[in-house]
Amino acid sequence: METNKSGEVVLCAASEYEQKYYFNQSFSHIPEDVKDQLHIICVLFTEDIGGIIMFVFDEEGNLQIRTEAKESDFNYDEIGAALEVKEIQRQRRDMLHGLELYYRAVFLHQDLDLEAWQLE
Repeated sequence: METNKSGEVVLCAASEYEQKYYFNQSFSHIPEDVKDQLHIICVLFTEDIGGIIMFVFDEEGNLQIRTEAKESDFNYDEIGAALEVKEIQRQRRDMLHGLELYYRAVFLHQDLDLEAWQLE
């Protein structure tokens, strides 16, 4: 599995600039409906807000949603991006948490306390 300089792993990303969507094939075994939801979220984000959106796992297995824009992109809505990320996190909480559990179990080989997760 490919990691960046920080030891992080990109799950998926989309760029308004290149009109492209990237999905890390190391995660090809996750359900198709989850892959489809990620694709839709990324593409809609870049169409509405602009810039780039990335779903990234840190070294501990936490899934982060990051956005960025070119310095010359005056159409990028930084405040709208932050609000949209919060909305994605709220609406897709269970899916995002499930992806974290999957990553921790399959890639980090951590023992998971599923009962504690169900109580959250």
